[in-house]
Amino acid sequence: QVQLVESGGGLVQAGGSLRLSCAASGLPFSAYRMAWFRQAPGKERAFVARILQGDATTYYAEAVKGRFTISRDNAADTVYLQMNSLKPEDTAVYYCAASYSAGSYDAWGQGTQVTVSS
Repeated sequence: QVQLVESGGGLVQAGGSLRLSCAASGLPFSAYRMAWFRQAPGKERAFVARILQGDATTYYAEAVKGRFTISRDNAADTVYLQMNSLKPEDTAVYYCAASYSAGSYDAWGQGTQVTVSS
């Protein structure tokens, strides 16, 4: 049974930092591309960042480029999202997702709340 469990969310002031973690189980983690998405109140779920298998190439949404960093530890079956210079508009539930091939995501976590106060 595939499980993705996020942690590390919380309340932080604008300009602060948080590090999210997503621990995976039940899948060959190193074979999967991993991603972070977020959903703000009243909005659709949106892509944040993605990290590929193999050479760990990364991609970011324009809104977070230069502030967020996605990384992975294949030995620990964990993907991270380091979030710096947080803004109130970063407030959302953050989800991690696993994808074996491009175009679809095979598993999702339950989400972790990030709230940035002004």
